[in-house]
Amino acid sequence: MGGDGGGVVGFVGLDLFSFELASSLLRSGFKVQAFEISTEMVEKFTELGGCKCDSPADVGKGAAAVVVLLSHPDQIEDVIFGEEGVMKGLQKGAVLLLSSTISPMHLQKLEKQLAEGREHIFVVDAYVLKGMSELLDGKLMIIASGRSDSITRAQPYLTAMCQKLYTFEGEIGAGSKVKMVNELLEGIHLVAAVEAISLGSQAGVHPWILYDIISNAAGNSWIYKNHIPLLLKSDIDGRFLDVLSQNLGIVEDKAKSLPFPVPLLAVARQQLILGISQMHGDDTATSLAKIWEKVLGVGILEAASKELYKPEDLAKEITSQAKPVKRIGFIGLGAMGFGMAAHLLKSNFSVRGYDKPACFFILTNSRSLSSEKASALIKDICSNICAASKEADNADYTIVLRGDSTLRGHFPQEADAAVSVLGEMDAWIICPFFLQGGRYTIDDVHYVADSDRLVPAGETEFAKDASFGYKSSNLREWVEEKTAGTIPANSVESISIQLLRIGGPDAVCEFLCSLKKGSACIVNAASDRDMSVFAAGMIQAEQKGKSFLCRTAASFVSARIGIIPKDLVLPKDFASDKESSGALIVVGSYVPKTTKQVEELQSQHKQKLRSIEISVEKVALKSSEVRAAEISRAVEMADAFLRAGRETLIMSSRELITGKTSSESLDINSKVSSALVEVVSQITTRPRYILAKGGITSSDTATKALKARRALVIGQALAGVPVWKLGPESRHPGVPYIVFPGNVGSSTALAEVVKSWSVVAGRSTKELLLNAENGGYAIGAFNVYNLEGIEAVVEAAEEENSPAILQVHPGAFKHGGIPLVSCCISAAEQARVPISVHFDHGTTKHELLEALELGFDSVMVDGSHLSFTENVTYTKSITELARSRNIMVEAELGRLSGTEDGLTVEDYEAKLTSVHQAHEFMETGIDALAVCIGNVHGKYPESGPNLKLDLLKELHNLSSKKGVFLVLHGASGLPEKLIKECIENGVSKFNVNTEVRKAYMDALTSSKKTDLVDLMSATKTAMKAVIADKIRLFGSAGKA
Repeated sequence: MGGDGGGVVGFVGLDLFSFELASSLLRSGFKVQAFEISTEMVEKFTELGGCKCDSPADVGKGAAAVVVLLSHPDQIEDVIFGEEGVMKGLQKGAVLLLSSTISPMHLQKLEKQLAEGREHIFVVDAYVLKGMSELLDGKLMIIASGRSDSITRAQPYLTAMCQKLYTFEGEIGAGSKVKMVNELLEGIHLVAAVEAISLGSQAGVHPWILYDIISNAAGNSWIYKNHIPLLLKSDIDGRFLDVLSQNLGIVEDKAKSLPFPVPLLAVARQQLILGISQMHGDDTATSLAKIWEKVLGVGILEAASKELYKPEDLAKEITSQAKPVKRIGFIGLGAMGFGMAAHLLKSNFSVRGYDKPACFFILTNSRSLSSEKASALIKDICSNICAASKEADNADYTIVLRGDSTLRGHFPQEADAAVSVLGEMDAWIICPFFLQGGRYTIDDVHYVADSDRLVPAGETEFAKDASFGYKSSNLREWVEEKTAGTIPANSVESISIQLLRIGGPDAVCEFLCSLKKGSACIVNAASDRDMSVFAAGMIQAEQKGKSFLCRTAASFVSARIGIIPKDLVLPKDFASDKESSGALIVVGSYVPKTTKQVEELQSQHKQKLRSIEISVEKVALKSSEVRAAEISRAVEMADAFLRAGRETLIMSSRELITGKTSSESLDINSKVSSALVEVVSQITTRPRYILAKGGITSSDTATKALKARRALVIGQALAGVPVWKLGPESRHPGVPYIVFPGNVGSSTALAEVVKSWSVVAGRSTKELLLNAENGGYAIGAFNVYNLEGIEAVVEAAEEENSPAILQVHPGAFKHGGIPLVSCCISAAEQARVPISVHFDHGTTKHELLEALELGFDSVMVDGSHLSFTENVTYTKSITELARSRNIMVEAELGRLSGTEDGLTVEDYEAKLTSVHQAHEFMETGIDALAVCIGNVHGKYPESGPNLKLDLLKELHNLSSKKGVFLVLHGASGLPEKLIKECIENGVSKFNVNTEVRKAYMDALTSSKKTDLVDLMSATKTAMKAVIADKIRLFGSAGKA
């Protein structure tokens, strides 16, 4: 890259953004030097391995690229062309990356001046910003523009600095234009957000409550979600306004030159200027919040500091009011799947149990039953509750009819059935709020979240349910509709959000106690805080002797018990995560949300996912013979896919088929559900985990197909998606069972859960070595030559729960070719532990160029047979190519004696690694250095190995500063004590070949087996024993 400084990048100015860019370059192996006046920032920079410069001119010296990120465009000229400017030291053909907010015209003028000068500098406009999408999650992205040759020159640096790169080849300034568009939106969003929160505060709504609601509604934006909390805490520095206003001025000037009207931008900028005018003295002392309070006359901070009910405090209050108990009782199985009491966990909650239950939750799969059968089931359960209560000294209890689609079901039939056994209640409580399902009740209207908007429930696909459809979104009117006018809408009581948020639990208690006996009461709620307040008030009313029958979603249940948040559950939380089979995903829910989620799952996981679609027409409308054939086909395919380790999706066909009446539709649903049950019950392969999607599906799969009667609640895989460990009486004891309601999550939610539960742990050699270095152990890299060797490494690593590396030597590649490499890559992808694939000892450019195209995760550049200068040039050329493909590079300095795969290096040709040369050699950008400290390929002499540990220690001191891993070839035959000393002195990777090869040959020659398959098994077993022993020796066992 132009001159001698191809690996050196300079920075003028270090702020939070440029510091992150510099850090990324350092991690990628570049040398980075910077000029910055902030002592604190310089100290952090040098600690990471960066070099401090005394002036911009020093930054340019020896640099192949210089990055300039300045807040003020008037500084650009001085920094580049001034007396101590970058141009004083910058070499010919270097790259200048500009990321200041300056007009495209200014950029083009600057580019022309630099390109036509004698220095011929390549200029790129590089706009740096943080990616705020879920995918980027705060990582840096760069929008770069410039001439084609400039972009090509800058590509290695741009790629190393960011997670996402956009390039525009042609006229410079596109990055600056994109930056202007983004800053226009930022400015308008900021002013609008502050104006909105101020309006709500002036209207009497608590700012934090308003923030909570809007950040989950269509009016939300990244600016609102991230800046408003800082404003309310008075954490935003007023200096921020000055920079933003200045940048918006540049945007406004550009718009005028087009010409293009920007009325919103003009208003936003004037508001910012007004805020700046209110600053006094040092602008760093005045926060944005205080400025806006003065300008608008609204006491935002004062309002924000008022006492607010906190869910965690209410949880403690609720728990303290409940009876001291040890376990919780559940009556019924199903609702949204077996033991859907897992929703007690709400969004990541742990459950307190009850010895003498204060609450029973009637969780039945009643939506799959007729109205008569559902009512009979409820009566039976309530009778059992009454009997159990009498045996427990007449213990009090609350009845909750819970369902995530609360408005769909047998209402009021189930409630009437409960009352017929338990007697009249003081009130029926109807509360369908369910945060994880996107269900909100506001001003008595129930809404369902759809992407970024709230849709009245009566207008959604759920309201069109063939069996349980409805028209009313207003819950008062819904009660009248479902009761056929028996309970008029004007007689239904309502607890408002205002009552919850202003009056608190005491006001809720007073309201409930004032209700006429037998009333129906709906509860408005838009946040978990609302639920916690209502639950606390309801407990107070119960303690005063009131009784309630509740029909609610999951959010009420978790609030009623007062439970504590916990982390999401992952496969690592299961001690028995050793299954090699695939996962079983069963989807019966037919609602559009589920269909979208399935489509996204199939799109994101098409490589490993296998789909089996069961025809609804064949299993519900055709003859019994056709139905049986369809079920057998699905079972046979599922068993094959699961045994092969594939994630297996079994789903009903997506076309909705309904009957002429609601009862006929219910019958079709029942037949489809029973077909899925038959399929799952006939599958003989034990799945790694089971995920059931949909209420009826999850209940029937667990209770009927898997014969589960009890399970341990582990937590949740996603908010609103509980995870159970199946009980010992089930067909698959201990298997994780994920209950995924049909109405929960975004379109990508199902794919996200499957991804997080994937056994593939990644194939990055660099990441494996970094984890080893941080964990104080080393990774074994084992040379393989055939399928038995590959399987031996993978099986040993899985059994030891260890990461490992599959290595292919050029000699092995010569015979095995691409099929051998493909086998290694496939085995690594299928493994349940992190395994990467490495190309070993690439002594020619031809070998390495081919290896870079074959899918290896890392390569070794072996220039040890060359002179030092030739080795540096050779290694550097391959490293630059590998970096563009995100492939890790290991290189060797010095030369090992011994024989490996037919290549012999005599003792007199061997050479130890020079510390002095290593310093320069690491500047090639390598990630790992294979050291020569007395280690040999093949067998050590009878006197044993004689490793120069003092030399290793010196090399480690150097490599740790450069961010380079140390590798030791010739680990066969090293004793345990020496291995540990090498790890203590920085070795992160040991190469093992000779002992594994010997085990193979010994098994081959000593075996009395005559069948080829038996010989293959014997050799694999022998190699696996050696590999497992090395894994334990290197300390990587249990580190996957």
